[in-house]
Amino acid sequence: MKAKVPFFDLTLQFKSIENEIKSALDEVFQSQQFIMGSQVQTLEKTIAQYCRTQYAMGVASGSDALLLSLMALGIEPGDEVLLPPFTFFATAGSVSRLGATPVFVDINPETYNIDPFKIEEKITSRTKAIIPVHLFGQCADMDPLLQIAQARKLFVIEDAAQALGAEYKPKADSEERRAGQMSDLGCFSFYPTKNLGAFGDAGMVVTSNLALSEKVRLLRAHGSQPKYFHQSIGVNSRLDTLQAAILLVKFKYLEKWTAERQKKAERYQVLFQDLCSWVHGFQRPTIQYQNRHIFHQYVIRVPKRDRLRQFLMEEGVGTDIYYPLPLHLQECYSFLKYHRGDLPISEKASEEVLALPIYPELTEDRQMKVVDRIKTFYKN
Repeated sequence: MKAKVPFFDLTLQFKSIENEIKSALDEVFQSQQFIMGSQVQTLEKTIAQYCRTQYAMGVASGSDALLLSLMALGIEPGDEVLLPPFTFFATAGSVSRLGATPVFVDINPETYNIDPFKIEEKITSRTKAIIPVHLFGQCADMDPLLQIAQARKLFVIEDAAQALGAEYKPKADSEERRAGQMSDLGCFSFYPTKNLGAFGDAGMVVTSNLALSEKVRLLRAHGSQPKYFHQSIGVNSRLDTLQAAILLVKFKYLEKWTAERQKKAERYQVLFQDLCSWVHGFQRPTIQYQNRHIFHQYVIRVPKRDRLRQFLMEEGVGTDIYYPLPLHLQECYSFLKYHRGDLPISEKASEEVLALPIYPELTEDRQMKVVDRIKTFYKN
């Protein structure tokens, strides 16, 4: 029986904080304040401070964070929103839910983030916003993107679902900026597998714009203020008190867990260095500029990707593919009339990327097994 290396495992993390979690949940049970309890407000203040923004608004999921942000900005049918096709579906799906049109912009081949230098050619008179995605835990190249947005009077929403705590630092002497801090609104997910994960769906919107913060708060509660009096048509998307209580416990360990992820990533970088020289097409993650990469995922780019993944599965090593088909080629977007070859960098990435196990509790022995099995595959 081969030793197994799961792609992701939350069991050890839970065991290390089990008593704290149970105590936090018991406080909520005793208070019976399951909706918008005090823990929600505490978490909002905590995340706002961490992201270096003035405000944070808890919502039901990362997908809802995007949807509510677009609603707060007044995105409506007929509008166009620019975004990368190499991302989780919610980035584009939230645009479509409002009747607006996602317009896909190809990515940087090394970071997989939106290429800001391909944005200008996609802007039309109907363009209202840009959604850069900070993929895998690294910030997109924001300065040129923000310059375009300012010149064209476009809104910017950061999809930072995978990037809580990531920092953008384009020059050695520049001041770093946190993910979610750099735009009109920043969106986070606390899905269980995220670096800071809840015990179910949960999300957060951050901003330093008071009017936008108030709009999101209004919209997340059916547009009601005061109760039963509706100024807008909103949705029901509140962050549960139970999830907020769990996240407050886990937040105390976030920086420690991030450091462990970075340590594992650095070890991978060293252990895979020789493969880059004798396996044509093997690519390790690239850290752009002086960015702080939090390594939500460690994603390599490899030849014979599907055969390698099958081999690793047989050897007891878990992997995943983010993402096997870019959004512009998804069946539900066939009406947009994109074709294979339109966004070649995203399409090629979808055929070559492979995410490896990377979580704080991953042992050195297990990590060595991952590397050894990959090297064995390419030697044979």
